[in-house]
Amino acid sequence: QVQVVESGGGSVQAGESLRLSCAASGIIFSIMEWHRQAPGKQRELVASITSDGATTYADSVKGRFTISRDKAKNAVYLGMSSLKPEDTATYYCYVLSWRGNYWGQGTQVTVSS
Repeated sequence: QVQVVESGGGSVQAGESLRLSCAASGIIFSIMEWHRQAPGKQRELVASITSDGATTYADSVKGRFTISRDKAKNAVYLGMSSLKPEDTATYYCYVLSWRGNYWGQGTQVTVSS
């Protein structure tokens, strides 16, 4: 059974940091992505990382967010610093593998000014 589970969300003040985690079981990922969706807005890609470690970032988070992975644990992390109120959203992990693509259930990040 495939499971994708996020954790690490919470409520912080602007300028603070958070670290999100995503663990996938039942599959071996080729690409893992973090997406986010704010109320009333479309879901957007925040960052991605391949199994080889190549990364991409949305312009809005470059220099503030860092995606990393632990291949042994089949996990991916999103380090978020200098958080802004506009980063408030539900953050989703998306796993792409040869078996298929899977979403996690999401974790809420709230940044207050």
